[in-house]
Parts: sequence; structure tokens; C-alpha cells
Amino acid sequence: MSWVTIIWSMISSACLTLALVHLLVWWGRRDARGNMLFSILAVATAVYAGFELWMMHAKTPVAFGMALRWAHVPIWVIVVSLVAFVRLYLRAGRSWLAWTVCAARTLSLIINFVTTPNINYREIISLRHVSFFGERVACAEGVTNPWTLIGQLSLILVVIFLADATITVWRRGDRQRATMLGGSMVLFAVAGVGQSILIFWGITHGPLTASFFFMGVVATMGYELSQDLLRTARLSDDLRESEHRMALVTHAANLGMWVWDVVKDEVWMTDKGRALFGLSPDALLDYRTLVARVHPEDRSTQKAAIRRALENQDEYASEYRVLLPDGQVRWIAGRGRVEFSGSKPLRMRGVSLDITERKQAELEAARQRMDLAHASRLTMVGELTASIAHEINQPLGAILSNAETADILLESKQPQLEEVQRILADIRKDDLRASETIRRVRELLRKRELELKPIDLNAVISDVLRLLDGETHRRGVEIEKQFVDALPAVRGDAIHLQQVLLNLILNGMEAVSESSATNRRITIGTAYDGKDNVEVVVEDSGPGIPSERLALLFDSFFTTKPHGMGLGLSIVRSIVEAHGGRIWAENNSSGGACFRFTLPVN
Repeated sequence: MSWVTIIWSMISSACLTLALVHLLVWWGRRDARGNMLFSILAVATAVYAGFELWMMHAKTPVAFGMALRWAHVPIWVIVVSLVAFVRLYLRAGRSWLAWTVCAARTLSLIINFVTTPNINYREIISLRHVSFFGERVACAEGVTNPWTLIGQLSLILVVIFLADATITVWRRGDRQRATMLGGSMVLFAVAGVGQSILIFWGITHGPLTASFFFMGVVATMGYELSQDLLRTARLSDDLRESEHRMALVTHAANLGMWVWDVVKDEVWMTDKGRALFGLSPDALLDYRTLVARVHPEDRSTQKAAIRRALENQDEYASEYRVLLPDGQVRWIAGRGRVEFSGSKPLRMRGVSLDITERKQAELEAARQRMDLAHASRLTMVGELTASIAHEINQPLGAILSNAETADILLESKQPQLEEVQRILADIRKDDLRASETIRRVRELLRKRELELKPIDLNAVISDVLRLLDGETHRRGVEIEKQFVDALPAVRGDAIHLQQVLLNLILNGMEAVSESSATNRRITIGTAYDGKDNVEVVVEDSGPGIPSERLALLFDSFFTTKPHGMGLGLSIVRSIVEAHGGRIWAENNSSGGACFRFTLPVN
């Protein structure tokens, strides 16, 4: 076997081997279209190498012309697949130039099959045999076909297209790829095009060896794609290691990971996540299956959280209970993020965490806070005993006085019935007043959980001031009200907010107790920021709060009173924050302390 046959057979074999490898890569990953185009180009190069071998071993001009004519088919495939590869893989090259190259090459292919013997020669007169790799091979002697200019123009356009794409990749900053891949393709393309021009115009005599240069392009492309495969393999190893670490972290953190394919409504979930929801490892999961596990009382809230994330392209966050098949209730914290294509949700990835112990601790802490708040109210009511007794004794004394007067009037010979009716009306009014006072005290004494509903803060403050009316008189404190009319309702619990106000007002009374009798003043006001919050202000005319103590006022067990426990303001803060509000203290520039707290409007 001659060296020419061996070398060109090796070129074909190498191209076909590379083509098979990358075809299998594309078959496994259909999105790897660059590998598919490379496979097509490599097969076309192998076929073209076979036609070149046919031409070099041709015995007659007719056989040479036939081989050259059909060789233009793999050349067309090489050019088109090369242009497509550059556009797709390198994301470079001007689109209009790419279309021009393909159109010019297609036109030359058509002309090639409508002229005889081919687009390169009008007539092949004879074959000249030259020595090549120690073997005599055939070369054509004939008349050049002017139409060959179109084919050669298309090849020159290929070189221009490759050079333009290489410059684009270079400017984009990927200089290694521009040098290795783009530069090599330009170099081999120039060599191949230059050789064909010299041979077909009779400037030099020798066999066509363009497949040798195409093999250089194939080798360069194959090397670049192989680097991608190596990078993919390394990434796969890194991903596997990352998955092992993630599995360890999720197991240690008691996390269940999940992915919801929104389009197909399919859910993938780790075994830990399935265990959290009481699902078997092999169960097929979808959105409806998981929602069915959510506690009926929490189902609407959890659905709303997911709907908000899907509609607003926001993060998903929700805490809810799941009802397991054995009747056990488990608290779950869900966190996730939605992936979108434009405005269309594709999938949601997230984690689920068992927070049952934390929730139980929170509920126990809330119960203890409620007990503490109730005890604090009992203490305050105890402090207000004299004021409450005064508040009740006044209407009871008036009732007794009116009853005695009515009795005297009825014993007269001509009782004044109209006067008796007025006395009875007074008795009814005083009775209602005493009854209302007792009702307010009973509400304060009652142990109850937080019940949020729309309330009028101005009315709540007024109720507290009526309850404290006797205490303010006893202590000689003047209360000034600065209410905003048409104050928006807030969502809150009236009794718990009364406790906040009682605490702040009683503290204010303590603060002004050392002031002169004419300067014992407390101002209570309300305000609205016009957007989201209502503010309540309690100011006193006392000495103010030392600056170093301002930041500590609401801490548990911190007190400025000789016999205080330091729980009053801590409870006040917990109540305000439970309402979604905020409380702080400051000193007035004119003297005295000022407590402010805000509550969100309903």
C-alpha cells in the first residue's frame, strides 16, 4: 500500500473516529449542537479525502473530472457546517456574511452540476503524473472554467467570515479561544483556498490536498470541544462532591430539598423532604399531593404565599403545619425561589425545614408572656384600687342620694311625678356608669390571648383615661388630649393596648410626682403618617430619662424604680411588636420624657 493511500486513509479514519465520539456526545446531550455540527464537518472531511484519493489515482480525464465534480458536495457540507459551528459555538461572525457565504457556496454547487465536466474546468485535456510522497499521482491538464471564480469567491468569503469572527471573539476578551481556534481555522482555510486557486489557474502543478488542511481545522475544533468535555467532566466531579457536601449539610440541618417543575407540575424531593411530609420514597409527587398534606387551617395561607411568588416573581416564604397520616402535626418552614422565562414561571427550587420544636418553644414562650402580661395587669389594677373604688362609689353614692330623694317625693300628698322621672333617669345613668366601670375592670382582669380586629385608638385611649380619672385627680395630674380626627382603624387587641397605655400613663404619673403641683402634666396624642402607620405619643413634664438609660428601658428586669421589677416596659414592647408595631423613648427638648409607638393601619 502506498504512502498516499495510508495518509489519506488515516485522515479519513481520524475524522470518522472524532465524528463518532462527538456524535455520541450530542446523542447524550441534545443541546450540544456544536458537537453535532463538528460531527457533520468531520464526516464531510473524511468523504472529501476519499474523493481526493480517487482523483490522485484516476486513470482517465473523465474519471478525474467525475471525482472533482462530486467532491464539491462534501466541500459544500464543510463550508455550511463550519459557518454554522462558528455562529453557534463561538457566538460570533456577522449573520449577513454567513448567509452570503452559504448562498455563494450553494450557487457554485449548482453551477458545478450544470456544467461539464465541473465548475473548475471547461475541459480536462489530459492527466499529468507527478511524484508525491514517493508515488506517481494524477493532476489535471485542462482549460479553466471562468465559473470557478464563484467557487473561489465563496472560499475567500469563508476566510473573511472566519477572520471577522476571530476578531469578535478576541475583542470579547476570550483571547485564548480566539488564538487557538479562530486563528487556526483562518490559517488552514487560507492555506487550503490558496492551494486550490494556484492549482485551478495553472500557476502550480500538483494534486489537490485540501483535505489535509481541512484535517487541521477538524483537529483544532476537536481539541477545543475535547477541552469542553474535560471541563464538563471536572465540573461533574465537582458537582458530585458538592452534592455530597450538600447532602451532609442538609442532613445536619434537617433540611428537605425540592424542585417543582411548574410547567409539567412535577415535584422532585429528597428522601429527607419526603419524610418531613410523611411521603413514601417512590411516590409520584405533584403540587396537589403536597398541598393535600398541609393542615386545612393553613392551606389557604400557604397557597397564597406560592401564588404571590409566581405572580410577583418574588421569593417564596411560608410557615405552616402538615398533617401526617398517623395524625401527628408537624410545623414546616418553606423557602424557595422561582425561575422565570420572561414572565412565565418555569420551576421553583426550595427547601423545607422541620421547625416543630421551635414553634412549640415559641408557643410556650407566648403563653408565658401572656401569663406575665396578665399578672402585670392584675398588678396595675391593684395599684388603681383606690381610683376604681372612687369611680364606682361616685355613681353608687348618686344612686343612693337619688333614691332617698325619690322616696321623700313619693311620700308627699301630691308627689311631683315629673321630678321622680328625672331622678329615675339619673339613677339609670349612674347605674350604667358603674356597670361600665366594672366591665372595663373585668376585661382587664380576664386572662385572654391576643385577638386582633379593627379598633379605634382614640376610643381605646378615652376608655383608659376614664378608668384613670380618679387616679389623675388623686395625684393632681393634668391630662391633655391631642387626638387626630378621623384616625384610621388599626388591627389590634383593645385590652392588650389598654395595658400598654395604662403602663405608659402610670409611668408618666410617677415621673411627674416630684414636679410642682402646677407642672404635673401628661399629654396623650395620636397621629397618622398618611400611609401605613398610626402613632401614639405619651409625653410627661417630668425630669426626663438619663441618656445612658434610654437604650435599656425596654430590656427585661431593667428598672429605674426603687421597688420595680423591670418587666412593665418589656411587656409593653412585646405587646406592641406582637401587633406589628414599634415603640421607642426619647427626651423632649423642652424637658420631660416622650414615649412613642406605631401600629399598622388595618
